[in-house]
Amino acid sequence: MSDQIEELIREIAAKHGIAVARDDPILVLQTINNRLLIDSAKAQQAQLDTYKEEMEALAQRWAADTKEKSERILNAALSASKEAMGQIMLKGADSTTAKVRDQVDIALHQVVVPIRHAQLICKLNILASVTTLVAVAILGWSIRHL
Repeated sequence: MSDQIEELIREIAAKHGIAVARDDPILVLQTINNRLLIDSAKAQQAQLDTYKEEMEALAQRWAADTKEKSERILNAALSASKEAMGQIMLKGADSTTAKVRDQVDIALHQVVVPIRHAQLICKLNILASVTTLVAVAILGWSIRHL
């Protein structure tokens, strides 16, 4: 501090051409000014530290809010994508089922026609057999009664 006072005395003498003693009231004002500057700097530093803490707390809160919102958006997008995928899979399953049903119907139609023909042939064979049996019975009856 005494170095500052000596330096100030030299500066006043050099700039203004006035000799100032160590007990001059102007130096008392300089000391008061220095003290006020130091106290003001400490108060400002305390305010800056408080502001820094508040900003860090805000940044952490924003980070947490951002993370939460991002997770909600991501979950919503995931749900929407699952739903869309489910709908696409359901449409695909319906389409595949319809195609399989069409192919089965075509295959059944191809099998049903020959089966109906075979049934008709069986019925005609049964009719021919019954007719033959009736003819044999009539022939047997007529041979017996003759």
